[in-house]
Amino acid sequence: MNHVLHNPVFNALSSKDATFSNGRDKVKFFDEKVSPFAGFADDYPDGFEELKWLLPGGRKILYASSAEISIPAGWTLLAHIPGLQFVLDELIKGEKIAVEPVALGKEHVDEMIALTALTKPGPFDKRTIEFGSYYGIFNRGKLVAMTGQRLHLDDYSEISAVCTHPDHSGKGYAAALLQQQAGIIIRDGKTAFLHVRADNQRAIQLYERTGFKISRPMNFYFLLNQ
Repeated sequence: MNHVLHNPVFNALSSKDATFSNGRDKVKFFDEKVSPFAGFADDYPDGFEELKWLLPGGRKILYASSAEISIPAGWTLLAHIPGLQFVLDELIKGEKIAVEPVALGKEHVDEMIALTALTKPGPFDKRTIEFGSYYGIFNRGKLVAMTGQRLHLDDYSEISAVCTHPDHSGKGYAAALLQQQAGIIIRDGKTAFLHVRADNQRAIQLYERTGFKISRPMNFYFLLNQ
């Protein structure tokens, strides 16, 4: 039997993120303003065909798979991003920074979208903040770093949107936010996990310094419903 993190999107939508779930029993997806992610049960061979029927033409989805896939009929590949999934083994705390992270709310969404558009940690839209637990660091009133959570399963919570404005890199902001977020997840009695592009060596080094270890490859496919 596959571990729940082998198919994190479908398993999140079937458990702790069920309030966001659209679709059917074996095929589920988020509202695109929350997240482009869609997924289906491991044992369901008609997942893409049913997604095509459920979603309107022109809808883009993000599909995560630990194995590489062939592009299904009726879908156009927009991008394939090889990635890695990390799971926290033991939190390693670094030096504290002088700046305290601030809880982010709906009034910060436009700044959050602008920061993620610049730094590209992954998709972020108007309702992504509803996943919860977003914190940021401000410099002279401007949001310059942030992170939060995304997928939630029974025993795991995903850290997501780890990003820092390039003008403020090297100040320890990402490390501090990552440690804070991992601490929140640990206090909730869960294990932290995250995803990263396989070629993002700087982020990978940060995650390893913080106590994360690679659990499996994870391929991300941006697909367009024709």
